[in-house]
Amino acid sequence: MIVRDALPGELAEVGEIRVSAYQAGGHMSPDSGYAPVLRALGSTGDGTVLVAVAVAVAVAGAGGGQMLGTVMLQRWPDVASQDEAEIRALAVSPEGQGQGTGSALLRAAIERAKKAGVRHLVLLTQPDMQAAQHLYQKAGFRRLPDRDWSPRPGVTLLAYGLPLAADR
Repeated sequence: MIVRDALPGELAEVGEIRVSAYQAGGHMSPDSGYAPVLRALGSTGDGTVLVAVAVAVAVAGAGGGQMLGTVMLQRWPDVASQDEAEIRALAVSPEGQGQGTGSALLRAAIERAKKAGVRHLVLLTQPDMQAAQHLYQKAGFRRLPDRDWSPRPGVTLLAYGLPLAADR
């Protein structure tokens, strides 16, 4: 598997992976108003979209790879300060689950942020996304309850943060 920048022609597939993963995990209903937002994230250049792609061994001239997951890194001004970035929409397809895809995407986003001089990463997650929270905690993210956010009544998103020593 490799993690790389998504190509412009892949953004529709990225959006579908996000929506499918959120729905399959029971984190979003099929008629959710958030589906169009998930599909569109990154399509206007408002962040860096990374994808994990399975690299198939070429056999008899066949090559290729399947997109296994995606994550987006979004910089200021959409977060609190210029030296902060947000990790958004980490999603892994059913084919990519159990292969370290989510961990690889998260590591790549962290490394990309460090190289860009980001000093603090934040993310928001739904309370029922236990597997994602475990992944974030394993990577060193810690809860930031003072930054929890409610996009609408009855919905609270949990905030996590990771201080970075930026590469210069």
